[in-house]
Amino acid sequence: MTVTTDHSAALVQPLDLGSQGGLSFAVKDCIDIEGEVTASGSAALADRPRAKSHAQVIEDLLAAGGHIIGKAKMHELAFGMTGVNAVYGTPVNPRWPDRIPGGSSSGSASAVASVLCDAALGTDTGGSVRQPAICCGVYGIKPTFGRISRKGCHPAQSSLDCVGVFARSAATMTQAMAMIDPGFTPMKLEYAPRIARVKAENLEPGVGEPLVYGLMEGLPEAGYVALPGMAEAFDAAMVIIGAETHAACRTLLDDPRLGKDVRARIAAAGAITPEQVAQAEEVRTRFTAEVDAALADVDVLITPALPTIPPTLAEAEDPSRVLPLTRFLRPFNLTGHPAIALPVLGDLPLGLQIIGRKGEDAQLCAVAEWMVDTCPLFRKEEVL
Repeated sequence: MTVTTDHSAALVQPLDLGSQGGLSFAVKDCIDIEGEVTASGSAALADRPRAKSHAQVIEDLLAAGGHIIGKAKMHELAFGMTGVNAVYGTPVNPRWPDRIPGGSSSGSASAVASVLCDAALGTDTGGSVRQPAICCGVYGIKPTFGRISRKGCHPAQSSLDCVGVFARSAATMTQAMAMIDPGFTPMKLEYAPRIARVKAENLEPGVGEPLVYGLMEGLPEAGYVALPGMAEAFDAAMVIIGAETHAACRTLLDDPRLGKDVRARIAAAGAITPEQVAQAEEVRTRFTAEVDAALADVDVLITPALPTIPPTLAEAEDPSRVLPLTRFLRPFNLTGHPAIALPVLGDLPLGLQIIGRKGEDAQLCAVAEWMVDTCPLFRKEEVL
């Protein structure tokens, strides 16, 4: 594994806001910071008016003693999973520089992995925190939908998107969550958590074998549960994100500065019909009930984070190598359950995802810390 130290590649611009002694954060470029342009990684928005006020999550972060060191790069309009950005530059994946940093919160993950900051804010509409977390070998949480205020985040309207956190350790992730959510109280487990593994199929051997054997050694008592609606939920989430992104961004289609790849996806999403959205909402209702039922008798569910090893930058030019990366992530944006990606030790990026009951984000973070302390499977905080 080659390690890069090009820290500056993660940021659109450096900033210096908040307490110098506090936990340091990079902030994804789709979250308002007063006096700065929120370009969402797009040249088409580069000349929009500067934000008149901080997003609510920034207000809470600064009030908790956080220190903002810069705005992080991202996949244009948060509508892509590679993190590649031709205009602002693609953040370097510090541990695996030949591979994608992941998206859309690419710069946030890169900044944390390269030790440029202690933690970072990203947003997750279909895996956009959890996928780059695993790509770059760090921890990432998508909280319960609606738990963290999206006031001052872009796009303004979404039934899937959540502000989330990256960190190099589970403990720092918990600390960062407490800083951005005044209602979050960290907790410690008084007992071993009840864990169930979701049956997963069609994993690459390079993913499935180390995860299965690692779990057999570290969590031998974890049983299995089936979520037969996962594939249908993935498709439904794709419909909804497409329809909502088209509604938010269709006015940019005539702007020549819009990236070619994002333009094509937004234009294609214009063909989504109200009937398709209604069907997707029916899937949302059914699959949410399915996940709730699976969590009735356990504390967390476990899935692989990604079904394949993240592609190289060259391989990612083939869309078929990228879309499957969110197969296990996107369904839980549809349901709104909190989910955490935990990076696994190895020569290539891979990891696990844990899913908890809605509103029990503190318990889910406590389970993540317990798993890291209990199982030798997971990557501990390290300085590159």
